[in-house]
Amino acid sequence: MSDHTGQEPAAPGELPLVVIVEDDAAVRSALSSLLRSVGYRVDAYEAPAALLQKGVPKSAGCLVLDVRLPMISGLDFQKRLAELNDRVPVVFMTGHGDIPMSVQAMKAGAIDFLSKPFRDQDMLDAVAAAIARDRARREAEAGLTELQKRLESLSKREREVMAHATAGLLNKQIAAEVGLSEVTVKIHRGRAMHKMGARSFAELVRIAESLGVRPDRPTSR
Repeated sequence: MSDHTGQEPAAPGELPLVVIVEDDAAVRSALSSLLRSVGYRVDAYEAPAALLQKGVPKSAGCLVLDVRLPMISGLDFQKRLAELNDRVPVVFMTGHGDIPMSVQAMKAGAIDFLSKPFRDQDMLDAVAAAIARDRARREAEAGLTELQKRLESLSKREREVMAHATAGLLNKQIAAEVGLSEVTVKIHRGRAMHKMGARSFAELVRIAESLGVRPDRPTSR
């Protein structure tokens, strides 16, 4: 049976969730106890099928996978997660690992590859690194979502001027492109910077790049 505890998505400020997939009940239990002892929430399974059926919790900050699992290997499961666009960081553990296997896992994005028996501290360090990477990813995605909302708040003209300006055109060139006066272009450009929260034009350029903002048609310089 699975040791799945059925945690719901994390509430703000809730402790990180580590999902374990390990078919050895003794190892699964010991690892769960270790991670809980340092404050992590733990969701444990004996096989990937049960986890795939329910889906990896959105609150999961780290996935600890044994390489050799029933029905599907940990490496194949990692590939399946990538196909599902699930980017939860993975820490692998195995009693049968070799260098090619570990290289394959790391190339596919694994945080670490630990050979059994591993030291408790090595596992805790690997999980902490995975949690940190997941936190950074979530913060980056949240920031991008906020920028997208700000972009949507721009008027059609403000967005058009922003696209041309961040593509490298001067105000007078933008004015010629969009059929506005240079003064009006300056106004739209200023409003775009304010709404996007850009403290400098260089920052506005970086924001435009991150959001893929481009002129609707090639500019004539």
